[in-house]
Amino acid sequence: MSLWKRIADALSALTRGESLADVFDRLRTPPERTVAFAIAVIALGAKMAKADGHVTRNEVRAFREVFAVPPEEEGNAARVFDLARQDVAGYELYARRIARMFGPGDKVLENVLEGLFHIAMADGSYDPREDAFLRTVADIFGIPERTFCCLRAEYVPDAPADPYDVLEVAPDAPMEEVRAAWSRAVRESHPDRLIARGVPPEAVSLAERRLVAVNRAWEEIRRARAA
Repeated sequence: MSLWKRIADALSALTRGESLADVFDRLRTPPERTVAFAIAVIALGAKMAKADGHVTRNEVRAFREVFAVPPEEEGNAARVFDLARQDVAGYELYARRIARMFGPGDKVLENVLEGLFHIAMADGSYDPREDAFLRTVADIFGIPERTFCCLRAEYVPDAPADPYDVLEVAPDAPMEEVRAAWSRAVRESHPDRLIARGVPPEAVSLAERRLVAVNRAWEEIRRARAA
């Protein structure tokens, strides 16, 4: 049975009256833990698309971009998305489930938040309800305000990113410290590292935009200091 089919079947169990806790309890051990993570992230993404009151085609497309749905799994993926996007209620439960799968400060949580930003901005606007949704998820994930603002700046056009915030260093930090922060951020955000840690292939693409932002910040600082 494919990953997408197992996800769809598990979400269907929710619609039959089974509790979220019961479904996840059956999916705790490998490789089912991967299914549990995928269910939670996909459901959270679908609810993100619904946060501003309606789901657009662009948001559905963004969802598909984040999860790289293979052609043969289009039917199951659509079933998962449709089940989860019925309303926004309960998104905090999915966020807490994801948070408990990883330790505080784990970069995977930032990757998930980035995927949600990608979906939120797919329709070209950033609704206050979407901001509230994302801030709540960030709080549940334990993501610091500085990091949240940095991620928002990557996606929201009128919120420019400070390259020092992206690398989480002080503006007057020595170049050696900036370089070390950049190297560390590249290692933590690199898709190969996530694959090695067992993150599902469907979620690896969530790290790619972060990696681009990290490299852009490093180049911006390097050029400014060389001038």
